[in-house]
Amino acid sequence: MAIDKETVRRIAFLSRLRVEDDKIEAVENEFNKILNWVEQLKEVDTESVEPLISVNENHLILRKDEVTEGNQAEAVLANAPMKEYGYFAVPKVVE
Repeated sequence: MAIDKETVRRIAFLSRLRVEDDKIEAVENEFNKILNWVEQLKEVDTESVEPLISVNENHLILRKDEVTEGNQAEAVLANAPMKEYGYFAVPKVVE
């Protein structure tokens, strides 16, 4: 699949990017290089490769979800610069 100048303009329009007319050809070449690289990747044999879930081999240790200290709303709000009705209050940012 090759990208032409009109396709570059369409992609630029859809992605809300401004591509100057003198840069269209350079972008077209870059897109075509990327597509050629993707075509090369399709040629790689991955049949015997297991899907990779994570690049890290670390396994997270799960713990039981238990409430150890609760009902401390007053302590949590003690240093709040503004509070109202037991909640943090913040200045209005949208009119």
